[in-house]
Amino acid sequence: MKAVILAGGLGTRIAEESDTKPKPMVEIGGRPLLWHIMKIYARHGINDFVICLGYKGYVIKEFFFNYYRHMSDMRIDLGTGDHQILNSHAEDWRITLVDTGADTMTGGRLKRAAKYLDDETFCLTYGDGLSDVDISGELEFHRRHRKLATVLAVQPPGRFGVLNLNAAHDVSSFEEKPSDEIGWINGGFFILEPAAIDYVSDDTTSWERAPLMNIARDGQLAAYQHTGFWQPCDTLRDKRELEVLWDSGKAPWRVW
Repeated sequence: MKAVILAGGLGTRIAEESDTKPKPMVEIGGRPLLWHIMKIYARHGINDFVICLGYKGYVIKEFFFNYYRHMSDMRIDLGTGDHQILNSHAEDWRITLVDTGADTMTGGRLKRAAKYLDDETFCLTYGDGLSDVDISGELEFHRRHRKLATVLAVQPPGRFGVLNLNAAHDVSSFEEKPSDEIGWINGGFFILEPAAIDYVSDDTTSWERAPLMNIARDGQLAAYQHTGFWQPCDTLRDKRELEVLWDSGKAPWRVW
């Protein structure tokens, strides 16, 4: 099973960091947000990743291209240039890095990456949100409800896309950033069937708008309710809060 991670946005609300790197490369505890997200998935046996690149995508490519060596003890002969890997601490991950365009919207990025996905259920998430989500539990929930899409539903403060749920845990409608009081919101960890990608028109399509709204309209969007930890890293304040949690040794998302 594969996990698609959207990692191509500009991250303008955390410009102090994203001026020089993509937002998923903002570091918490010395490791990029992207790495933390991948560790969450790997804890549930998902080690095959498709990362959708855009803004400064070369930074992510270089990070993973050199990751094996950076995570290894090495012996180097400076006279000959020969080197030997003595002991590697790198994870057993397979990573597909896909250039999905600098200005492509989230749905468009998913559509561009579709050719690298097998014709099977897959995960989708953003490259800037951390959670102690039970991916295995969400996957089991998704299979039991037999919908095209399952979204993680969370209840943090703020204004995000609201999910209106019925007693069967189906999403009856989806509204992005409404002006009235929020309820359950889009937590950004999805389980999808390949046919869900058919709801994306082109590069200009935001996954959070027409696709999710239409999937919900067709009765094909279920919500897996999560009452545990969930926090995006949208601002410098968010980053500092996550750093404090990590430094405390009690980061809730550290499930590995």
